[in-house]
Amino acid sequence: MVAEQGSYAAGGTIETTPGTFDPVALISTQGNTNHGDHAYVRYQTPVRARRLPLVLWHGGGQFSRTWETTPDGREGYQSIMLRRGWSVHLVDQPRRAGAGQSTADAPGQLAGPVDRSLWQLFRLGVYPDFFPGSQFPQRREAVEQYWRQRVQDTGPEEQEVVVAGVSAVFDRVGPSVLITHSNSGKYGYLTAARQPHVRAIVSYEPGQIVVPDDYNPRPVSTTDPTIRALTAPVVIPATAFRRLTRLPIHVVFGDNIPTTPSPYAALDFWRIVMARTLEMRDLVNARGGDMTVQSLPEIGITGNTHFPFSDLNNLEVADELSHWLRSRDLDRR
Repeated sequence: MVAEQGSYAAGGTIETTPGTFDPVALISTQGNTNHGDHAYVRYQTPVRARRLPLVLWHGGGQFSRTWETTPDGREGYQSIMLRRGWSVHLVDQPRRAGAGQSTADAPGQLAGPVDRSLWQLFRLGVYPDFFPGSQFPQRREAVEQYWRQRVQDTGPEEQEVVVAGVSAVFDRVGPSVLITHSNSGKYGYLTAARQPHVRAIVSYEPGQIVVPDDYNPRPVSTTDPTIRALTAPVVIPATAFRRLTRLPIHVVFGDNIPTTPSPYAALDFWRIVMARTLEMRDLVNARGGDMTVQSLPEIGITGNTHFPFSDLNNLEVADELSHWLRSRDLDRR
């Protein structure tokens, strides 16, 4: 049973134009304000909720729809984790979807026909084919729903704006577990490095890592400058990185990630991402932390795409999440 549900905005800025506001004019361009750059959150709290809520943050080109009903109509994490006793807060990051009010104009966006390129990047397969044994729902209607959950930003994706907005969510919710996906992975690390209410991180296929400024990242085995740039570690002060060594971090990857160089750039990207993530794990743990990296196929859960939480076996994937939360004593009521 749901005890409480609703929505709210968190954080944000206020833009004010110079001059004196004229209330007589239909729209006065002087002395006016624009409230923007906040995060937007929808939440549900079950009866007898567990002590720590889950804050779920979408990836790049996505919004909170990621965690809702799956493309083929099954329950997503929004409902699965609610049924398991968790309060669930679904985030739209600043300048995206429900948090679309921006104080800056959007630059050129990734609009137009890119779906077939994302087919490889999201590891459905090599277009138009699915990988053998893929857990992606392959009916035409499901694929159609999948592509229609992609959105564009309404302003530039600025690191400080994004992190400040989601950090404000934790100021409101209090101690919670942060669950990120893909592009929000790096932002989740940056949020946790400044926000004491982040008590743990679970990250599904984060695209970038963070490292302290007293560390020299390992060289990567790619000659592709775009892959090299997209997977370059984000450097933060060592004092901020230390915060990441004081909370449990769990990273999950799906299937079909190459272990040797691939001729498909979108797949080879994930080979480098995996190497970088293992590098961060080693660094965090060497400094006294608790970071684990789980490869689903290595534990017998196979066929997963870049969206394992909405694939056909998402209940199995959710079971692994529940097991990890329990193993770190994060699931108390």
